[in-house]
Amino acid sequence: MKPAPRLYVNEPLVMDGQIALSGEASHYVMKVMRRRVGDDLRLFNGQDGEWRAQITEAGKKLATLIVGTQTRAFARVPDLWLLFAPVKKSRTEFIVEKATELGTAVLHPVITSRTTARALRDERMQMICREAAEQTERLDLPQILPPQPLQEALQNREADRPLIFCDEAGDNQEKPWGGTKGRARPMLEALREIGPGTQKGAVLIGPEGGFSPEERAMLRAQSCVYPVTLGPRILRSDTAVLAALSLWQSVCGDWQQQQ
Repeated sequence: MKPAPRLYVNEPLVMDGQIALSGEASHYVMKVMRRRVGDDLRLFNGQDGEWRAQITEAGKKLATLIVGTQTRAFARVPDLWLLFAPVKKSRTEFIVEKATELGTAVLHPVITSRTTARALRDERMQMICREAAEQTERLDLPQILPPQPLQEALQNREADRPLIFCDEAGDNQEKPWGGTKGRARPMLEALREIGPGTQKGAVLIGPEGGFSPEERAMLRAQSCVYPVTLGPRILRSDTAVLAALSLWQSVCGDWQQQQ
């Protein structure tokens, strides 16, 4: 039997509680999900777990739900942060969506010297996170921090939070991508040093064109920073996000937990 669709609501969830959906949410449930009076939904709000609910009223602009029993207790994803330089709109939205699906707790846009796309619509980012969480059985939403210059983000970081810095360049500025000297080690090697099951960390992905030499030097001078490579090919920023988050979750995160 196919499970009932999931919906994020910004309301407390308790047994026999009533939820009045807004016009937009009501339209989504009735027209997109094609639900009717008497149909079940699964609700979550990022703090009370997941609850079964039933549609009791349905109109063109309003739907009412009554909350039933809790189906899952609340559980957070691992304490994983993603720091990323915004790129083109569609690719930034892809990063936000996939980071949510992969269980990232905090999304932090950072502005580097080579960042070209700096405008982010917070409301749009929040909507993408909600939809991704609904589809992937997450019980919480990632926190989205406001954009911040890279230097400030590093100054404000927790000193004991391991920071995986995806650094594909070498130290020789006269050669393509810095040549071979000063290259970072494979990410899996660094993750094994950090330790399986750590469940606290951060991943930093740079912009198209990578980090400047000054930024690389600044990052490498930080404590608890691990310069890593994602292989012999230069990946696009959105691809690098997928690769790095997947590796972190497989070694330090919750991919090995039983359902």
